[in-house]
Amino acid sequence: MKQYLVCVDSDGCAMDTMNCKHFHCFGPCMVTEWQLEEWKEPILQRWNEINLFQMTRGINRFKGLAMALQEIDKHYTPIEGIAALADWTKHAPALSNDAVAKAAEECKDPSGKRCLEKALSWSKAVNAAIVALPEEVKVPFKGAKEGLTAAKQVADVAVVSSANRDAVVEEWGRHGLLEYTDELLTQDRGSKAHCIAAMLKKGYDPACVVMVGDAPGDCDAAEKNGVWFFPILVNKESDSWEEFRSVALPHLQKGTFDEYQVQKKKEFLTNLGE
Repeated sequence: MKQYLVCVDSDGCAMDTMNCKHFHCFGPCMVTEWQLEEWKEPILQRWNEINLFQMTRGINRFKGLAMALQEIDKHYTPIEGIAALADWTKHAPALSNDAVAKAAEECKDPSGKRCLEKALSWSKAVNAAIVALPEEVKVPFKGAKEGLTAAKQVADVAVVSSANRDAVVEEWGRHGLLEYTDELLTQDRGSKAHCIAAMLKKGYDPACVVMVGDAPGDCDAAEKNGVWFFPILVNKESDSWEEFRSVALPHLQKGTFDEYQVQKKKEFLTNLGE
């Protein structure tokens, strides 16, 4: 282990895959699973707003699903058992395929059970759709590889992502990014906050740890663990990675991240419209 630790999100941060996965996989699979074709256009627009273009950007897939289905239940058509799914996303210690499968198995309410089962079916369909995406749309952001290379020279590097593990392994492996990582913590390992906490137990000083991400959930996970946060700004990803390499990493090493952190969080909130 090195003195420093850099945690890095995947979709929308290192990999330019977030928009295409939501445009072509997450939203459309929800429309198909719940037979929402009659209201497809406004529902998909709202899905993208929730998951890409506001402060809920990067939310766990099941939390995003529950939010969208609750709105659909209110404005378009009844969603059977939505209360059970929403309650599970609020209280479950883990939000993954295995966890929702277990919740469905244990659910005593028939309508809630069916909704949880449909959530699992949807999630599996999303994973299959992501695998089927053309390789040319699943690429790293310009500058990400250079940023990871620089990070690996001075720090341990951990992928901390709520994405499906197989997808991360395939995408990062195909583009030669895995060689710049030391640990891979994905959806199956728990929340991002939990994953960072697990890494801190290995002995890192929080002042020597930074979470690199593009979404409020990344910032929250960093704050919960008392570590730094560096934002990859939406539509400014290449510039962000260059700044990470040339400015953020030196601040981390010099112990001067404090004032810089205030500046970056302001830029992050402004970028997402807050």
